Amino acid sequence: MILKGFKLFLLLNSCIALGQNTISGTLISQETQQPMGQVKVYDKEAGYLTTTNSTGDFQFEIDKTQLTLVFMTLDNSFHEEEITVQKESPLTIKFSPKVEYLSEVVLRANRIKAFQLKRMADSEGTAIYAGKKNEVILVEQTMANLAANNARQVYSQIPGLNIYQNDDAGLQLHIGGRGLDPNRTSNFNTRQNNYDISADVLGYPESYYTPPAEALAEIQIVRGAASLQYGTQFGGLVNFITKAPHPTKPLEVVTRNTLGSNALYTNFTSLSGTKNKLSYYAFVNYKKGNGFRENSAFNATNAFANIIYKINETTEISGEFTYLNYLAQQAGGLSDTMFAENPFQSNRTRNWFELNWLLYNIKFKKQWNKNTRFSLNLFGLDAQRRALGFRSNRVDQVDPMEERDLISGDFKNIGLESRFLNKYTLFKKKAVLLLGTKIYISNNTSEQGPGSETADANFNFQYEQYPNYTNQSNYNYPNQNTSFFGENILYLNDKISLTPGFRYEIIRTESDGFYKQINLDAAGNTILNETIQEQEVKKRSFLLMGLGVSYKPLDFLEIYANISENYRSVTFSDISISNPAYAINPNISDESGTTLDFGLRGKLNEILSFDVSLFNLNYNDRIGFVQKVTAFGNVKSERGNVGDAVIYGLESLLDVDLKRLFNFNDNISLNYFLNTSFINSEYTQSEVPGIEGKKVEFVPKTNIKTGLRMGYQDFMLNLQYSYIDQQYTDASNAIDSNLSGVIGQIPAYAVFDLSTAYFYKKFKVEFGINNLFNNFYFTRRATGYPGPGIIPSAPRTSYVTLQLKI
Repeated sequence: MILKGFKLFLLLNSCIALGQNTISGTLISQETQQPMGQVKVYDKEAGYLTTTNSTGDFQFEIDKTQLTLVFMTLDNSFHEEEITVQKESPLTIKFSPKVEYLSEVVLRANRIKAFQLKRMADSEGTAIYAGKKNEVILVEQTMANLAANNARQVYSQIPGLNIYQNDDAGLQLHIGGRGLDPNRTSNFNTRQNNYDISADVLGYPESYYTPPAEALAEIQIVRGAASLQYGTQFGGLVNFITKAPHPTKPLEVVTRNTLGSNALYTNFTSLSGTKNKLSYYAFVNYKKGNGFRENSAFNATNAFANIIYKINETTEISGEFTYLNYLAQQAGGLSDTMFAENPFQSNRTRNWFELNWLLYNIKFKKQWNKNTRFSLNLFGLDAQRRALGFRSNRVDQVDPMEERDLISGDFKNIGLESRFLNKYTLFKKKAVLLLGTKIYISNNTSEQGPGSETADANFNFQYEQYPNYTNQSNYNYPNQNTSFFGENILYLNDKISLTPGFRYEIIRTESDGFYKQINLDAAGNTILNETIQEQEVKKRSFLLMGLGVSYKPLDFLEIYANISENYRSVTFSDISISNPAYAINPNISDESGTTLDFGLRGKLNEILSFDVSLFNLNYNDRIGFVQKVTAFGNVKSERGNVGDAVIYGLESLLDVDLKRLFNFNDNISLNYFLNTSFINSEYTQSEVPGIEGKKVEFVPKTNIKTGLRMGYQDFMLNLQYSYIDQQYTDASNAIDSNLSGVIGQIPAYAVFDLSTAYFYKKFKVEFGINNLFNNFYFTRRATGYPGPGIIPSAPRTSYVTLQLKI
């Protein structure tokens, strides 16, 4: 449904927005004449300002006209230049490395920035971010357990995120927020270097692959309004940006080895460099461990390569390749009684999960002049996932050691996205236009049937041995999606800008296959064996619209607002996977809604960074779980469209540089942050009796993360506290669990994390303890694998990492 005009009128009259007062420029190599990415930019007096992006561009706010800039590369070579600021005149800096050594003060400043987050400029590359709620995590500044991708630490300064914490190796990422299910980050459009990486953006938007945090420079997060540029998801965008090639050395090697609790071992080794017109970044990441429960060992190998060829000063082409393989034993879920008895027990010895993930990408970038850019992005996926094990509605049931349930999925998709961005003038005012199109084709399969009765990871179907296995199905899902999108920043003056936008979607989804209906009598004899063929084609097209507004009344303050429509199609796992823990409503349909953000953000004298915002999410036909009485008189969970809901709240982040505030000496660094969200929710309409007025699932009322980061000379320490309030897992707000452990309340929990780092020449040593006080808690009730049931979170674990950079 198109956003009603009166909503836009109301927004325009209630919010005003800002045009950024920034200094911008491009850094290029004096020797190669190529742009230099991942170079840190300092002001000699103010300290760290920003980091150049992959095309050498940089932007920062400044309140003086004369300054001395220092540009520092990863190997600490630097270029120093005095400049005079001229408003609206982009700088072109030619980097000529100096041979003398920088002071220890500058080197320490290079190791740690005042703030862990930065925010996007109004436009970067071929994307627009004006008026949107956006955050960029500077990964190396988080002081997180990067070897294990500890999401609680990595995303600690993103307000309102709800995180499943049940993986002590970080093999998969589970984040949600604002009432969105965190499972495999399926409510976000997940990308790596600006291209899709989920299984099927429309039919199965689950992200089985997560790039290792050790390889990442940034994680870009754009809330709600991302539906216009990146997809239709309610959550917005999560874009993983890998590290850029070293801009001046032909070869840089970084190797990191980590030992941790539960026999954890990881190795991360990267190669990076630039030679003439060719640059590259590649890594191999290996992980293995026993897990913190019995029957939960894992082994994973991840490889990545990015090669960039600079055709000339304005044109480049690049290719990326990503491969991930891992095999994990799954300890299964627990009932509430089992968790109370022993939260780390396991009664599943034959459950396994295997993943093979192959991503490929070719990019073409062209910059005709300083105002006009074009990008063409071809990407694809060829992947398989296999889930095997004994799943019972009673999770405390002992495994009978018979045939196992096997679910096999093959994902093959390809996409092409083009973007055109032009900066122009309209009525003598600045303006930025973005137009783009995306074509996406997928052809995925899902098969469910009998697996072997052995205990090993045998992912072959056993139809001949078990012809009467009840959960048999085989489906093909050919999907097609064409979309057109556009946004336009209109600067009304130096302080106010409007950004209207649209996205037009044409979607065709198809389901073609069969399932078997097999009934057995009490003696195990077959009394019904029927194959039911199904073929369904669903076509729809719709227009999503939105508007961003920003206003900057003061140099350090921005007021921003954004309203945008959202949409999420039913996934094929919602309609064709047989699960003993719940049933599927046959009338399940797509979801739609709108997201509104209104906030204040800025940076005061490089001492305080802040972002305080209100949001409202209107959800139509929300998919969730309800408890229904079956024809046999028992109660079972059913997944379907529960009803309409509203979710609203306050999110805030305050980050204070105490060193600057109290004027500590240069040997000391000290920062404190407070990340809070207070959220309420309600089902406003439902055809299911007893749902109206209930709270929405996955919405903890209070979500707090706070921490202190301190350092003295070459030693750094970070202490973080996380508190998440209780939350429901189904629309009926059940507190007590059922036999499967799928529904029921998730109790409140609190966790402390400690991490340290020490630098010595080319070495870095990291040591940390996660869940410092060894709290027993859980964040997830899994509906399928790795459950069903309660999936406990890790107890106290520790790790030590040795890094060498040469």
